[in-house]
Formats: sequence, structure tokens, C-alpha cells
Amino acid sequence: MGKIIKLLDIVGRLSDFDEDDTIYVAEPWTEDSNAMVATAPDDSTVPPKAAAKAGLTYFIEIFIAIEFTEAWVASLKEKPSLSAICQRLIEYATNDA
Repeated sequence: MGKIIKLLDIVGRLSDFDEDDTIYVAEPWTEDSNAMVATAPDDSTVPPKAAAKAGLTYFIEIFIAIEFTEAWVASLKEKPSLSAICQRLIEYATNDA
């Protein structure tokens, strides 16, 4: 936690993180964007100091990302690539979350 890695790497390991944590990502959001998983302050849309210092903004909470991606993948006939899952999560975070 607190380490900057690519968003794609975080999406590939969602279940490894504490469900109470939040993902912060550098804009524009792409699978290659720098990202961090961190414990959110009381208002999860305000990034913790380390994330803010790195120029990262609120993306989505881990538990929501897990619920959304699991439901989306389950609705498909074939499992999508990690890149496709990441892109769909970006679309969800941008438009629906």
C-alpha cells in the first residue's frame, strides 16, 4: 500500500488489497496510468497526502472495483483480457461510479 504502480497491475490483483482501501490514479485514466492503493481519509474522494503529492486523484474503492469486475466478467461468455477488464473499470469509474 502506498506504492505507485500501474493501474493495470492493481486491477490484476484487486483481491490482494484490503476491501476498505481506495484506488487513486493519475489522469487521464488509462491502464498505464500511475496508481496507488491507500487507506482513504474520512472522505474517500480526497486522496491521502502520498497520493496527492504524486498527482493521483480518487478512482474507486477496492470493494466496488471487485464487485463490479466480478459481476461484469460473470455476465460474459468468455473471460476478457486483463486489459479489457481494466478498460471497462475505467469506463465504469468515469461514467457510473
